[in-house]
Amino acid sequence: MPTSRTANGTLAASIHDLHKQYVLGGETVHALRGVSFDVPEGDYVSIMGPSGSGKSTLLNLLGCLDTPTSGNFFLGDLDVAKIDDDQRAEVRSTLIGFVFQSFYLLPALTVVENIEVPLLYSGRLTKESRERAISLAEQVGLGSRLEHRPTQLSGGQQQRVAIARSLVNDPRFLLADEPTGNLDSSTTAEILALLDALNREGRTILMVTHEPEVADHTKRKIVLRDGQVQIDERLRG
Repeated sequence: MPTSRTANGTLAASIHDLHKQYVLGGETVHALRGVSFDVPEGDYVSIMGPSGSGKSTLLNLLGCLDTPTSGNFFLGDLDVAKIDDDQRAEVRSTLIGFVFQSFYLLPALTVVENIEVPLLYSGRLTKESRERAISLAEQVGLGSRLEHRPTQLSGGQQQRVAIARSLVNDPRFLLADEPTGNLDSSTTAEILALLDALNREGRTILMVTHEPEVADHTKRKIVLRDGQVQIDERLRG
């Protein structure tokens, strides 16, 4: 059974023998077949693999959007594989920050208001949280765009808002799903530079990507194939 600490320090997450099965058309599909790995706090991990390898299933489990058939997934000492729907919703709103390929900004809201959305949903919206949202907007280079709406922003700027939004609850780790998938090469470089900087500041990041050049920015690469970890390679750090 995994614990919440290693010799190198605290773990942000610990995944142990995760299995996930679906029944489709009367056939049992084994999407994950005993996936195990630890993520120390401050790590920067890319998750790769071909179509059907289990990436999407693993992403849903890490994001507490689904539950495994068996196995354990710890955030600190909390085994989120064993908690109920209400508790998973609480974990999603407080311990995990999400960055998606499609941004998912609300078009009627300003930059600051979009950053505040997780606080609104979790009932933590205060005067102090507005100040935090402004500070995060400035941190991602949007201090002069606070009152702009998504349609007034470039794709890269919209993703910067999404990254700031993912940080507003000070989560245990960021879960990024193809965060540069809708961006051109120049804007991709800007977003990766921002993620790199966040990691240097101590943020733990898990990033699903199919692009090797994006994975090369991370400290560690995990490759899935047929629902199992095929490669778990430390690139640096």
